[in-house]
Amino acid sequence: MNFFNFRKRREARAEQITPPIDEVLLKALLQSGEIGATEAMNIPAVAESVRLISETVSMIPIRLYEEKVVDGKKKTIEISDDDRTSLLNDDTKDAFDGVQFKRALVKDYLLYGNAYAFINKQRNKSKSINYVPCKNVYILSNFEDIFKDYDIMVSGKKYKPFEFLKILRSTENGASGVGIIQENSELLKVAYATLKYEQNLVSTGGNKKGFISSENTLAKDTMTALKQAWKNLYSNNEENVIVLNKGLSFQESSNTSVEMQLNENKQSMSNDIKSIFGIPPNFNYELFVKTAVMPILTAIECALNRDFLLEKEKAYAESYYFAFDTKEITKGDIKARFEAYKTALDSNLMQIDECRYMEDLEPLGLNFIKLGLQDVLYNPTTKEVYTPNTNQTTKIDSKIGGNIKNE
Repeated sequence: MNFFNFRKRREARAEQITPPIDEVLLKALLQSGEIGATEAMNIPAVAESVRLISETVSMIPIRLYEEKVVDGKKKTIEISDDDRTSLLNDDTKDAFDGVQFKRALVKDYLLYGNAYAFINKQRNKSKSINYVPCKNVYILSNFEDIFKDYDIMVSGKKYKPFEFLKILRSTENGASGVGIIQENSELLKVAYATLKYEQNLVSTGGNKKGFISSENTLAKDTMTALKQAWKNLYSNNEENVIVLNKGLSFQESSNTSVEMQLNENKQSMSNDIKSIFGIPPNFNYELFVKTAVMPILTAIECALNRDFLLEKEKAYAESYYFAFDTKEITKGDIKARFEAYKTALDSNLMQIDECRYMEDLEPLGLNFIKLGLQDVLYNPTTKEVYTPNTNQTTKIDSKIGGNIKNE
C-alpha cells in the first residue's frame, strides 16, 4: 500500500515540476510516430508534387504492342483493338475512369509505396480492372528469403498475387513497397510542424507572446478577468484591445530562432521535399519528365507486362508488351513537337503521313522517303555503292573499279 502511495506522490511531483510546453512547433517536433497521408497532403510541397506527377501520368495513354519477326527482322505493331487498353485508358468498367484510375495508382505509389488493382477476369478475358486502396490490402507472406510467396487479403478474402496488378516502390520482398511518407518521415514531420506553427500564429492574430508583471498581488476575480481578456485578444476576434490597470505592465517575449528563419526554412524545406519526388528546384519540364515521371511509367509498364499479359503472350518469338505513348507529353509544346517531327523526317525515321497521324490529321497518301542527291548509298550485303546524283552503281571490291550498272 505504501508503495502505491509513494508512486502517486512521485507522479504528482513530476506533474508539478514539468513545465507546460506552449510552443506548437516544439510539441510537434517532439511527437513520436509516423506522419500520416492526411497530414502529408496538407504540406503544400507534397500536395503540389503528387498532383503534378499524377496528372502528368494520367494524361499519357497506354498502348499494347506486338513484336514479330518478319523475314528475320523484328517488327513492332500496335494492337489497337484489344479490350485491355480501353480498360486502362477509357473505362475501367469500375467506378473509376482511366484518368482517375491512373491518378489513384500514382498517388498510392508515391505516398505509400504500394498501388494495387484487381484484375477481374473470366477465363482469359479481362472484364474490368478495379482500383483497391492500398490501406485496405494486407499481405500474408511466407517470410522466406529465397523462394518468396505471399497471398493478398482484401476485406477478409484471400487472393493470389497474379489476380492483382501490383506497382511497388523500393520493395524488398516483391509484395509491398516503401512510400515517401515512411522513407522521409522526419522531414515531413518538420514540414507539418512548421505548418501547424504558422496556423497557431494566424489563429492568435499574429500577436506576440509575453509576460504581465504586477506591482501588487492580484485578487482572484481580477486574475480571472485578465486571463479572459487575454484569451479574447489571442482568439483573433473583434476584441483586440486590452486595458491594463495601474501597476500592470506587459513585456513582449523575444523572437525565437525558428520564427526569425521561418520563411528561409520553408523555402529550403519545400525544395528538399520536391527533390524527393524528383522535381528539380528550378522547374524544367524536360528534366521533370526524365527524373519524376519516367521512373513511374517504367514501373507501371513492368507491372502491366507481368500481371496483365497472358503467359502465351510473353513468348519470345511473338511477344506482346504494354508501353506508355510518351509522345502525348509533348502535345502541350507545339514548338518542341514540330521540331521533333522535322528531325524525324530529315533522318528518314518517319514519313509525312505518320506525322499527320500523330496530329490526328487525315493522311495525304504520300508513301515515300526523302533521298537527297548528295547522298552516297552503300549496300553492305552486295558491297555496292550507289550515287543518286550520277545514277551510277559501283562494286566496291572490284579490281578494275568503274561502273557495273548505268541506267
